[in-house]
Amino acid sequence: MSEKVKILDTTQIKQKLNRLAFEVYENNFEEKELFVVGIDGNGYKVAKQLSEKLQKISPLKISLGKIKLNKEKPWTEEPEIDFTEKAFVNKTVVLVDDVLNSGKTLMYAVKLFLGKPVKKINTVILVDRSHTRFPVKADFIGLKLSTTLQEHIEVDFSKKEKEAVYLI
Repeated sequence: MSEKVKILDTTQIKQKLNRLAFEVYENNFEEKELFVVGIDGNGYKVAKQLSEKLQKISPLKISLGKIKLNKEKPWTEEPEIDFTEKAFVNKTVVLVDDVLNSGKTLMYAVKLFLGKPVKKINTVILVDRSHTRFPVKADFIGLKLSTTLQEHIEVDFSKKEKEAVYLI
């Protein structure tokens, strides 16, 4: 078994999320409302923390949503969303995930909003591995890390004050 190497600790994750919140706000300061949508699992946890930080630093109304999809084979079933299309009409959607690997998950999550009346879509990723195979990119990145295809990134949010990101 490979050894885990901690690449971000709790403090560093918080710093990255603070910076990401300011970047998102700076690029959307003219908006009245942002719709922050996390991909189920750690993506939603990152989205929740990001939305809390955005609420502290900006006057914007922040709405939080979640997308559930099959991350291994997203084309096999329709994604589930915990909001209605009416919730994001003419709003800026900020789509959030923890790790950008091949781009497959992000691509299928973005697909939900294509052909819908959204104003703009931004993507936020905590860790970008630089191995995209799909034509998606992250607009805002916490950490860009070049890894081998054999290496993996694990984001651990299981303990509140012991959050970490590992290279395995």
